[in-house]
Amino acid sequence: MIKINRISKAFNGKPVLDNISGEFDKGKTNLIIGSSGTGKSVLLKCIVGLLQPDQGSVYFDLRNFTEADKDMKSEIRREMGMLFQGSALFDSKNVEQNVMFPLDVLTTKTLEEKLDRVNFCLKRVGLENVNSKMPSEISGGMKKRVGIARAIVNNPNYLFCDEPNSGLDPQTSIVIDELIKEITEEYDITTVVVTHDMNSVMGIGEKIMFLYKGHKLWEGSYHEIMNSGVKELDDFVFTNKVMKNLKGKVTSL
Repeated sequence: MIKINRISKAFNGKPVLDNISGEFDKGKTNLIIGSSGTGKSVLLKCIVGLLQPDQGSVYFDLRNFTEADKDMKSEIRREMGMLFQGSALFDSKNVEQNVMFPLDVLTTKTLEEKLDRVNFCLKRVGLENVNSKMPSEISGGMKKRVGIARAIVNNPNYLFCDEPNSGLDPQTSIVIDELIKEITEEYDITTVVVTHDMNSVMGIGEKIMFLYKGHKLWEGSYHEIMNSGVKELDDFVFTNKVMKNLKGKVTSL
């Protein structure tokens, strides 16, 4: 479990996050949603330690990450896996080398042990026999799956995904969403996904935090989002005709 308590952050005197609190549950896909510029990615960076909040604390299973010393922060970071928005693969490394990178940096495993783990993770995300391919030789969806394999290669307790469906077609997006959900449940990890993709929200949003202009306005599941009663959330969710029609059907039940 991850707990955030009264997180605030400003840049050049302009507030970006204001007093954000909440919990992200173990074994669930926890989503942070909201329009562009509303503070989602800044909150994620505060959680993983890429940014220091101006006030507030982040706890990883009761460990205060914000106030931890260097050794404790390093220990917690070794328990994290990250899937970046653009996959962030090394162009000069092949698939195998990209997935192996966290093992090279964070472990003392033998080459044989690392190769076994890399092959296991690639198989888990549905990519076999692509070890020697370069990132330029694979599709966007495959790059995302390589990114997921790299994120889980060190058996993380916490998985963070920043806009995992960015740049993907709807069908591939569903595959990536389902893969993230399966891995979360299979390994019982705490997964936090930043997204503005409503298909992801309705597909895997077991626990959802809605941010609006740096404030947390709502929290709940995708089962509850249709009737939240929060105008700003309704405006965000029901921005297209299909979703508006869906709301009408749900409300009439």
